[in-house]
Amino acid sequence: MTLGVGHKVFQYWSTPTPFRIPITPAPSTLPGVIMRIMAEVFLFKSLFKANKWIWLLGWVFHASLVLVMLQHIVYFQQQPAIWIYQLQPYSQLAAYPLIASLCGLLLRRFMVDRIRYISSPSDFIMLFFLIAIGSSGLLMVLFWQPNVYAVQQYFTGLLRFTINPLPDHLLLYLHLFLVVVLLFIFPFSKLLHAPGIFFSPTLNQTDSARQQSKTRNNKNG
Repeated sequence: MTLGVGHKVFQYWSTPTPFRIPITPAPSTLPGVIMRIMAEVFLFKSLFKANKWIWLLGWVFHASLVLVMLQHIVYFQQQPAIWIYQLQPYSQLAAYPLIASLCGLLLRRFMVDRIRYISSPSDFIMLFFLIAIGSSGLLMVLFWQPNVYAVQQYFTGLLRFTINPLPDHLLLYLHLFLVVVLLFIFPFSKLLHAPGIFFSPTLNQTDSARQQSKTRNNKNG
């Protein structure tokens, strides 16, 4: 995944953008561009203007995903920070809106004719994968919890290039398998919009074409 994402980011970085094509109204200064990108990253500003329901589902999914991912830090550190443990109850509750928002996005692709028409098989596969990962994780928390200490020892051992035994737990194996497959196909899927948004010329450019044109004309004159 790291190599794939790194390669894509390098492609984004090295692709020339000879023309200024920011979506107007666009800021004319660099601080304004930074604020615009941050509004897209944290608030999904453009999506909010386009469709409130999709914005709500998308924002809930991403916010819940952040909380769930923070919960997983305990598996990669021998002594996680105290705030990680304090987040545990909220991180577990976040699994419910995460799965619900994904199901809503999946239903949208099935039920809205114009969205179903432009949807590719990979769009459905990505959503099914994410729902399966979230559901398997929630089932382990609620009903079939593996040995958390053993799981922690396994992953902290991998960070030290040591292989410790993983608990014999079928649901855990399924959960990890789905995560590995998702990470493998991540660089080739639409999920790559995560780093791609920072390289979008419609967002990261200032609306200064007129000023530059006037400057060139003054120099030529």
